[in-house]
Amino acid sequence: MRTAIVTGASSGFGLLTTIMLAKQGFHVVATYRSDDKMKYIEEESEKNGVKNNVIIKKLDVTHEDSLLKFSNFIKSLDKIDVLVNNAGMAVGGFSEEVPLAAFRAQFETNVFGAIAVTQIVLPYMRAQKAGHIINVSSVSGTVGFPGLSPYVSSKHALEGWSESLRLEVASFGINVVLIEPGSYKTSIWTTGRYVPEEAQKETSPYAPMMKKIERILDKSASSFGDPSEVAKLITDIATKNQRTKLRYPVGKGIAQTVWIKKILPWSLWERIVRKQMG
Repeated sequence: MRTAIVTGASSGFGLLTTIMLAKQGFHVVATYRSDDKMKYIEEESEKNGVKNNVIIKKLDVTHEDSLLKFSNFIKSLDKIDVLVNNAGMAVGGFSEEVPLAAFRAQFETNVFGAIAVTQIVLPYMRAQKAGHIINVSSVSGTVGFPGLSPYVSSKHALEGWSESLRLEVASFGINVVLIEPGSYKTSIWTTGRYVPEEAQKETSPYAPMMKKIERILDKSASSFGDPSEVAKLITDIATKNQRTKLRYPVGKGIAQTVWIKKILPWSLWERIVRKQMG
């Protein structure tokens, strides 16, 4: 039985991926951070008839003690075929106003958390000379947006690290993949999004721009994609035995947006974005 580890499995892409992998016959270790969210994994596993294929484990990817306990737990696994680094959060706000502590918290989860779990898993994949490491990034990992600088910078860092990691472990038969979703109907833009108080003041010089961004998000929310599309892509990659691509942009117009940004001069790209921001 193939084994997969999915971090941040209590909602969104992580929860859907857990269920889809379990339905494909994977033995899935689904991790959660908050105790109040564990029930969602239990309920969905039961409802979809895959309860016996899912092991639910608590893991806070930002805490050393939690990582150590998880490291000890996976010693009991026969093998690890797939790691899905999905745990994440989104800090919004403008660079001048977001405290460094909030920037650090953003990187602790989205970047250092993924690195920490990967370091735990890699020795097992190297020994078996096979494995998939699937890092859930974002279109924000290739395209910068105003008002989201903490989140954007963390995803850019995840992308750069993944490029290096893929080159480092390829000779051991390990694939490293980046999933780059656009906007989907998940909790990261609601309960998973955090804007520090300093960045919410009406007196802020950035307040008009922030209100514009909020209006754009609210207006476009109804067109956000079905997150099961991303979970299916992750599941399809996890079941492949051959070499994979590095990047998989997914979502309406995302591949086109990334391509246009690559070919346009920065001055023209900047003009387009600023026009959208009014």
